[in-house]
Amino acid sequence: MEEVFIRDEFIKLGQAMKLAGAAETGADAKDVIVNGEVTVNGVTETRRGKKLVPGDTFCFAGKEYRIARR
Repeated sequence: MEEVFIRDEFIKLGQAMKLAGAAETGADAKDVIVNGEVTVNGVTETRRGKKLVPGDTFCFAGKEYRIARR
C-alpha cells in the first residue's frame, strides 16, 4: 500500500489520484471514477469530489493507496 501525504484536512478523490500518480490528469481521474473503477474504503465511488481524510484508502487498477497527514 502506498501512502499519499496531504497537508490539509482533506483532499478530493480526483486530486488524490493525481497526487498519487494513479491518474495523469484530472480528466483521466474523472473518467475512471465515473466508470466505477475506483473504490474508497472498499466501496465503489463515482464522485471525483469525494473528500478523503487521513486514514481513508482508495484502490484503482489493483493498487491501494492510503491518505496520510504530513
